[in-house]
Amino acid sequence: MPALIDLGASITIQDAQQNYLLVTNLPDVWAVEIQSAPTDLSLFGADVAAKLSVLKQEMVSAGRKAHLEVTAGFDQVYEFRIQSVQSEQRGIHLVTTIIDRSEERHRERLLRALLREVSHRSKNLLAIIQSIALQTARYSGSLDLFLQKFRGRLYSLSQSQDLITDSSWRGAYFFELVQQQTEKYLPENTHLVHVSGDNVLLTPNASLHLGLALHELIVNAVSHGSVLRSGRVIEVACSRSFSEGRDCLEIVWDESLDAGQAEDGGEDSLKAHFGSTVLERVVPASVNGKAQYQIADGRIRYRLTFPLESGSE
Repeated sequence: MPALIDLGASITIQDAQQNYLLVTNLPDVWAVEIQSAPTDLSLFGADVAAKLSVLKQEMVSAGRKAHLEVTAGFDQVYEFRIQSVQSEQRGIHLVTTIIDRSEERHRERLLRALLREVSHRSKNLLAIIQSIALQTARYSGSLDLFLQKFRGRLYSLSQSQDLITDSSWRGAYFFELVQQQTEKYLPENTHLVHVSGDNVLLTPNASLHLGLALHELIVNAVSHGSVLRSGRVIEVACSRSFSEGRDCLEIVWDESLDAGQAEDGGEDSLKAHFGSTVLERVVPASVNGKAQYQIADGRIRYRLTFPLESGSE
């Protein structure tokens, strides 16, 4: 009994007629002045007393056990463990141990909430992967080309997801997202991508889709080779703006082309089918925004604008 009290448990003992013989260490919520003949009603109130009465009426033989959880005070949860104990000299006694389960139940509620959130986000991620698979297959002429493109896009999603997870599901900061999506393709030339503007925290949804857009842009830049051959810096900027009566976020990717490419390639030859679909349709639709993807005057310029409430904090 002293060990239980040291652990914060409360203990009461009653005889077979439910007269209290011992009341010790009651929780603060029930810490009333003990009367000469306390009862469940005077100690715990009418609601708890009624529930205890039902349980104790069944405790007629030694070894019977019952338990009850009640909520009291400000979101406090207590467990009543009742056991009937046989004494050779004094007959049946009811021993009740009261344990504070508030922290434990709080952790359980938090865990359930987190599991629901994980389930919800997993379903969203699976939907995105399914869309990527379908669109990649639509514009891939062979299995090898499909696998090459699909693996790259899955890697992009996984990188963005790592940032989201590291932030406890809050999202990803724009500067980190650009760095993470581009450094794989320019491991020794990370200086060729210059990021400026507002380093906002993007929502998880915006982080995944914007990461996918950045992946398409950097893959195209490395594929047509101008960024490495010329050494020209790609400018990536993020800025807050006001458009159509609401606060918005504007993302701009500005990349220069070699003179020969700008003349010979043309817009259609430089825009990858699915890359164009992602940049012009999938990403803006996912963040309730608008996009412009232009290849003209020797430059590739991608501009994405979306409302702050849809994609950032």
